[in-house]
Amino acid sequence: MSTEFELKVKALREHHEALLARPNVKKAWGNGIYEKYENPILTAEHTPLEWRYDFCEQDNPYLMQRIMMNATLNSGAIKWGDKYVLVVRVEGADRKSFFAVAESPNGVDNFRFWDEPITMPEDVVPATNVYDMRLTAHEDGWIYGVFCAERHDDSQPGDLSAATATAGIARTKDLKTWERLPDLKSRSQQRNVVLHPEFVEGKYAFYTRPQDGFIDTGSGGGIGWALVDDITHAEVTEERIINARHYHTIMEVKNGEGPHPIKTSRGWLHLAHGVRGCASGLRYVLYMYMTALDDPTRVIAQPGGYFLVPEGWEYVGDVMNVAFANGWIADGDGDDDRVLIYYASSDTRMHVAESTIGRLIDYCMNTPEDGFTTGASVETIKRLVEKNRRASGK
Repeated sequence: MSTEFELKVKALREHHEALLARPNVKKAWGNGIYEKYENPILTAEHTPLEWRYDFCEQDNPYLMQRIMMNATLNSGAIKWGDKYVLVVRVEGADRKSFFAVAESPNGVDNFRFWDEPITMPEDVVPATNVYDMRLTAHEDGWIYGVFCAERHDDSQPGDLSAATATAGIARTKDLKTWERLPDLKSRSQQRNVVLHPEFVEGKYAFYTRPQDGFIDTGSGGGIGWALVDDITHAEVTEERIINARHYHTIMEVKNGEGPHPIKTSRGWLHLAHGVRGCASGLRYVLYMYMTALDDPTRVIAQPGGYFLVPEGWEYVGDVMNVAFANGWIADGDGDDDRVLIYYASSDTRMHVAESTIGRLIDYCMNTPEDGFTTGASVETIKRLVEKNRRASGK
């Protein structure tokens, strides 16, 4: 190896290490509900150099990237021992997504990928693309990954944009070796399916999002709920909507469960995404709701409007105006225990926001619900103004 090539490699590795080791700090002046952090936690540049460069000088004398990475997004999350672990959707320059594990000692910075991406076994019909894994450590002892498996819609051979979506299911004990189970069977297409962490009525419980097509929900009314007898041959036979879409709201076009809900003393905390149409396309935001401990389908609180949106340069990326989350980690279930919310901005990079169980419960329980009209919104504001007026003695 020539001295010049060695120096280029050394500079490249030092630059990459500086990025990986960069400390992250909370942004000043949040909204009191959570704090966002200054830097994204994962970008395409965080992926290992060995995935992108051929370090053989004879074969790559110009030290070019032989395999380019485009984005890191929509990560499942889990606490693994004393590490904060994400199963990341990594998208290559070829538009194919794959899963890879990144871990951090503190959950907010110093995320580093494991040496190799996950080798995900195929279902009977191989998928063209897989992405957006939700992780659930189920009470049956397995860690399940539920993700979207996308294939071309062969019923429309002349349309290269026609696609179908099913929920792929895999399970693991170590996040390294995965057992692929048959895709979830459903009468409708399913792109956002989440496994509940506990048995319900002795069955596996899924949050679903029924859609008539790959993009359009059609008759799909919102976040669904289905019970399955056997997860090794999972099939949705009965499905009901537990969190519906509404006209002229953040979830007018569609909505879907994010990560699996967090169990607290007051109920199940849910993080979801809502989609509406606007002049610049589809706007994806995050919202929250709570369901009863004794019945995860019964909504007991739902704040009006969004919980988290892309802000500043988060708005810019491959798919503009998108905030999406399918992973969060709760360090315990007490009110003071922190919750790390992992979200992607504009289908390009991963971020983290931090809150606590108590703050999220307070937000859900005490934030006014959507009244669904301008008049109702104005009256809600006026009630708060009057309450503050009385509190100040004016």
